[in-house]
Amino acid sequence: MATEDQPPGSVRDAQFERLNANLVRIDELSKRLTAALSKRKISDPSLHGPSGDVFLKAMTAYMTEMMQNPAKILEHQINFWGKSLKHYVEAQQQLVKGELKPPPDATPRDRRFSNPLWQTHPFFNYLKQQYLMNAEAVHQAVEGLQNIDPADKKRVEYFSRQIVDLFSPTNFFGTNPDALERAIATDGESLVQGLENLVRDIEANNGDLLVTLADRDAFQVGHNLATTEGAVVYRNRMFELIQYRPTTETVHETPLLIFPPWINKFYILDLKPQNSLLKWLVDQGFTVFVVSWVNPDSHYAGIGMDDYIREGYMRAIAEVRSITKQKQINAVGYCIAGTTLTLTLAHLEKAGDPSVRSATFFTTLTDFADPGEVGVFLNDDFVDGIERQVAVDGILDRTFMSRTFSYLRSNDLIYQPAIKSYMMGEAPPAFDLLYWNGDGTNLPAQMAVEYLRGLCQQNKLAGGTFPVLGSPVGLKDVKLPICAIACETDHIAPWKSSFNGFRQFGSRDKTFILSESGHVAGIVNPPSRNKYGHYVNPADAATPDEFRAGAEFHTGSWWPRWGEWLAARSGERIKARQPGDSKHPELAPAPGTYVVVTPAA
Repeated sequence: MATEDQPPGSVRDAQFERLNANLVRIDELSKRLTAALSKRKISDPSLHGPSGDVFLKAMTAYMTEMMQNPAKILEHQINFWGKSLKHYVEAQQQLVKGELKPPPDATPRDRRFSNPLWQTHPFFNYLKQQYLMNAEAVHQAVEGLQNIDPADKKRVEYFSRQIVDLFSPTNFFGTNPDALERAIATDGESLVQGLENLVRDIEANNGDLLVTLADRDAFQVGHNLATTEGAVVYRNRMFELIQYRPTTETVHETPLLIFPPWINKFYILDLKPQNSLLKWLVDQGFTVFVVSWVNPDSHYAGIGMDDYIREGYMRAIAEVRSITKQKQINAVGYCIAGTTLTLTLAHLEKAGDPSVRSATFFTTLTDFADPGEVGVFLNDDFVDGIERQVAVDGILDRTFMSRTFSYLRSNDLIYQPAIKSYMMGEAPPAFDLLYWNGDGTNLPAQMAVEYLRGLCQQNKLAGGTFPVLGSPVGLKDVKLPICAIACETDHIAPWKSSFNGFRQFGSRDKTFILSESGHVAGIVNPPSRNKYGHYVNPADAATPDEFRAGAEFHTGSWWPRWGEWLAARSGERIKARQPGDSKHPELAPAPGTYVVVTPAA
């Protein structure tokens, strides 16, 4: 019998039963939530926000501006209040007419407000318009600050934008039409499921809240992620070395060794066959090795940059040379691994060691004079807090790193996922890239502090004073052929800063490629997708703007262009090599064991 044919009492009885069942679930979930929150570890307050000095400087600058240029401040205030009052009057006029429609709306389009009710319903439209007016007023006030240090102003701009984004009406259940409609349509089931999703995330992160971005049950590393065939052929306490099986009868003589960042796991380069850079390289006839870094726990507290260089980079280079019987290898470094590859290459050059024939850098910063948006987290208020916290924990916990990078794109990686999960009760999507993004790693205490202090804050690599195994090195010490790939909208390693470091290398043979898109999508950009293009400039540009002005745009992926560059520096073709040798037996099939180990909390 259809619902509309049932007696009214039956419908009410069914709704009553669902209500009672949901109340029981809410009670159970509330108990779980309380238990989960009780496990939250107390951490240094500085890890959760900037010091009050940021806003004190902003207020001081604003007051100074008010004293020195009162007309400008008054004009700004009158403009804001004028718009707000006009908006209020127009809304009242519509109500007086008895028309249930909003007043004229000249606010800019914003994808957060895509529900039609934001445009058609007087209440929601009023909230949206007033919020966007408020946001514009805050932006103009901060943009107009004159009596403030540029670095401080950048921080004020960033954190004020975070506050404005936080208070968007879409982020609150009572003022989110999508969430309200969903709750009504499901008789409140969406709210119960949302609470369950919230409890699940807090339980999974030991009392901290970190939104799950992807369905954790949809993927398994080694089964439907990181499936390129290969084997672990060496292992020490720092990394597993994976060699991939050839798919061609012959290969280039010079092997390729890839160092991914140890902030995340290596399989970003091997998500699935269709977008795997590792598989693509194997199919082009390269003997490919990749380092899979250990995910450290507190026992690694004393591991520093020297340990990563000596037991990681130099050891991996030596093992690849031994396995392939080659005097030289080609190397790749991605992000922080590219920065550390630079340190290693500078040290090898000064030591007279020619083990590396050429090097490629993916989205790598080597000059931190302008680290971009992430620089707002590199002041002493945050770094001092990190140093205090890692002294207690022995590691910089992955949740802090994940949260920090997520806030660089808070609407996409925090608020929108939270709305869908906690307000709408939706399950997270089965998205491989977001799954990888949530599969983070810890950083050893000593290494984290050395990186943040010596490289990010003090910029010692660009200054030629960063110590490696007892001796200072700098960018000019790197003299072998290099290729750098930067990404146009990279919010972690800005391409202009990447270019500025690239220019300072001592190499004569230098190639710079600018890919469209961001830090990950610009790199994981297979030719088959034909999605993002890239720029090259055959001239010797001195500045990023000069490079961009004279650059040639090419449609499609940069992979084939780099493949040709790499092939020209990889020797003759020889019979394909199988993983390992008599001294390097296959210890485990790829993707290895380190990539799936989660250290104990």
